Amino acid sequence: MRIAQVMAGAPAGGAELFFERLALALHQAGDTILPVIRHDPSRAGRLAAGGLTPLQLRFGGALDLLTRSRIAAALRGFAPRVVVAWMNRAARQTPRGDWVLAGRLGGYYDLRYYRACDHLIGNTRGIVAWIRGQGWPADRVHHLPNFAPDLAAALPATLPLPLGAPMVLALGRLHRNKAFDVLVRALPLLPGVYAVIAGEGPERASLIALARDLGVLDRLHLPGWRNDQAALLARCDLLVCPSRHEPLGNVIIEAFSASRPVVAANAAGPSELIEPDRDGLLVPRENPDALAAAIAAVLAKPALAARLVQAGRARYEAEHAEAPVVAQWRTALADMEPA
Repeated sequence: MRIAQVMAGAPAGGAELFFERLALALHQAGDTILPVIRHDPSRAGRLAAGGLTPLQLRFGGALDLLTRSRIAAALRGFAPRVVVAWMNRAARQTPRGDWVLAGRLGGYYDLRYYRACDHLIGNTRGIVAWIRGQGWPADRVHHLPNFAPDLAAALPATLPLPLGAPMVLALGRLHRNKAFDVLVRALPLLPGVYAVIAGEGPERASLIALARDLGVLDRLHLPGWRNDQAALLARCDLLVCPSRHEPLGNVIIEAFSASRPVVAANAAGPSELIEPDRDGLLVPRENPDALAAAIAAVLAKPALAARLVQAGRARYEAEHAEAPVVAQWRTALADMEPA
């Protein structure tokens, strides 16, 4: 198939990362892919290294009068079978034409941005049910999950932590939605445990101040954005996803892949991904005591950690490995028809 993928997202983020993974995987599977992205030399370089030639555009706000016409011209020249527009800005800027237009949603977005779309794609069953509840025809809304690469064989990252110290890992933008402050509040209840939160964002200063106030700054490490998720996961004892709001939770899939136990707050995405006490532990949101107790249980009980890891890895291989997910995407895109 000839497939255009349009992404106007930020330099880093879960949706942006999966956009890159999927575009490259479809290309490797034999499809002809045109990635259309916001100007980003790093993303363009990664796509080019995988054999793709991205079109970089401005994707500005209301005064950007050129991006839409340039997308239209590029699509007419490329002649895709399907165009996938990722998230609101791309969906708003991507025109209809002699192609099927599918909007891909990774959250509960304003559906007004997707009125031109023939089909909508949600990456969780909850999002799909919500879209259909807004009146979209069931046969035009599709559940297509995310995949993660196989991270099980990575070498551990080198971090400035005491040798042998227990380490919990959190990954993501330093934003209030991610609730990393809840993890910091749990640290006083976990003596000797170190927390690494890899990401960047507006909450950095407040997380540092909170850790200082609680007397745990020496056990909190904020290394910024990292591109070595596999190495970080190999170094940690467990992954923590404490989010207040989390439509999916790619980091949970990555932890399943890397054979690391998971403790997560019961936001919508983690609650769909995790079968409690089988492949992960779920705790109430906004509850540092419950989060600390679950972390302590996994660290203190090797048999529990091993059981969670085995089930999580099996879940990954069945539902979130590259081969089965890419096959689902290719089948669904091939079957889509214009509205």
